Amino acid sequence: MTDAGPTPSAQPTSTTPESPSAPVTPAPQPSSGTPASNSGLGHTRTSGIWAAVVVLVILLVLLAIFVLQNVQEVEVSYLGWEGTAPLAAALLIATATGALIAVVAGTLRILQLRRRVRRAQKR
Repeated sequence: MTDAGPTPSAQPTSTTPESPSAPVTPAPQPSSGTPASNSGLGHTRTSGIWAAVVVLVILLVLLAIFVLQNVQEVEVSYLGWEGTAPLAAALLIATATGALIAVVAGTLRILQLRRRVRRAQKR
């Protein structure tokens, strides 16, 4: 939910007998600073951050369990490099490398699309 200003009051404007052409506006209602929806407080930045923290803590616990269950040494060979490493470390490095490749490819595609949109807007 986005921040919005206070909603206008439902009271109609009226004119006073002293000055028939000058409308009387109602006094502004105090605002609490955060808009409220009909169903409660709604979504806030703080609630979004809290949800992200909870998800990250759960992922961290799952990662710790994975590492603790996969401590056996394995032989790793890659492009002529050979060595031994814990299974969990080898899998995590491979996963991080794959994620990095996906991020780079996605970033390049986004930049390509932005460039195309800028060129189309100039025409």
